[in-house]
Amino acid sequence: MHTDFGDFSLLKMYSRSVINRVVIVLIVLLGSYRSQAQDAAKGKELFSTLCQQCHAVTDEKVIGPGLKGINQRRDEAWLIKWIKNPQAMISSGDPYATALYAKFQPVVMQSFPDLSDDDIKNILAHVEEASAPAKGGDAAAGGTNTATTAPAAASESPSGLFTVVLVALLVVMLLVLGVLLVLVTILSKAVAPAPGTEPTEQTKSFYQRLKAVTGNSALRSIVLWLFVFVVVKQTFDGLYSVGVSQGYAPKQPIAFSHKLHAGQYQINCNYCHTAVYKGKLATIPSANICMNCHGEIKRESPEIQKIYKAIETDTPIEWVRVHNLPDLAYFNHAQHTNVGQVQCQTCHGEVEKMEVMEQRSSLTMGWCIDCHRKTEVATKDNAYYDKLVALHKKGSKEPLRVANIGGLECSKCHY
Repeated sequence: MHTDFGDFSLLKMYSRSVINRVVIVLIVLLGSYRSQAQDAAKGKELFSTLCQQCHAVTDEKVIGPGLKGINQRRDEAWLIKWIKNPQAMISSGDPYATALYAKFQPVVMQSFPDLSDDDIKNILAHVEEASAPAKGGDAAAGGTNTATTAPAAASESPSGLFTVVLVALLVVMLLVLGVLLVLVTILSKAVAPAPGTEPTEQTKSFYQRLKAVTGNSALRSIVLWLFVFVVVKQTFDGLYSVGVSQGYAPKQPIAFSHKLHAGQYQINCNYCHTAVYKGKLATIPSANICMNCHGEIKRESPEIQKIYKAIETDTPIEWVRVHNLPDLAYFNHAQHTNVGQVQCQTCHGEVEKMEVMEQRSSLTMGWCIDCHRKTEVATKDNAYYDKLVALHKKGSKEPLRVANIGGLECSKCHY
């Protein structure tokens, strides 16, 4: 029995249209997400370097006002002008700018004329993202803050979602191809000539078109290359993650909360880590330092009793190391925190918000080199750099960065 299905060109056109639309939609969504994630990531880096010394992304006042909701309080154009030159805004008589100055004087916000409009937009994107309420609501009082203890890998890099979208794209294309093959199989059986009879010209034409659809080399190449790309990318991601402990948050022998001590009570890092500004290592605090406060405070706490026991038995507390560089890499805390004036949060993340201490940065060589390329040398009020700064200005209009003073030389970290 022969069934006439007519011209199958519409089926082929429709199939190609479906595939093209799926591909376009997924690519647009992927591009949109990567753009947003990259902007927020760049903004976070700039914020930690330039802004967090004076501002918090919450409502909390540090030196300047908290930035939560700043994108709603002021429009983007105003914020760009303000960040680049607040003194000019105050002098112009802008009502909001003069009100800020009256509230916080004699402190005036530093000007950042070297920041581009995109840099400022990235910072504002980070503030918006960081101040957004966490899904599922806030943690219960006294509980673990899951928003701060979650690994930062997902926020720092869109690689995970990028891989998921690629895999989804591949699966969708395979499903579409499978559906087309099923349809073609059903139709081919329907139009197949009866046994012992010659196929009609229309049937021959259908088989030719069927061969053209299923034998489309472009479609097969797209599926094949997408599959190869995903496999290769996953392989290299796995290789690059060897030895990287980003997100590592081990359980400690005593439940110590940085959020409580450094955050709520604002105890300076230097109080416990006594060598952070003058030594190669920041040092782990001894039990005696803990006793400076806990000789009187919360003595009945089970966790504090562990410190008493360690002192009574003369047994060191076996803290689990969180940040651990390989032996082949040299790092000096004093060189960065004292001379370079690098904030602790730049490398360790917002420790004052961590219930459980974790490694927020990757601490890879590439991460360090990237920081050296972007970080400006703290030359203010340091006569050691005067001649070097003058010499640098003769050949470049860019600020003096760590990379310009040998920060990319292998022997700086490996010798």
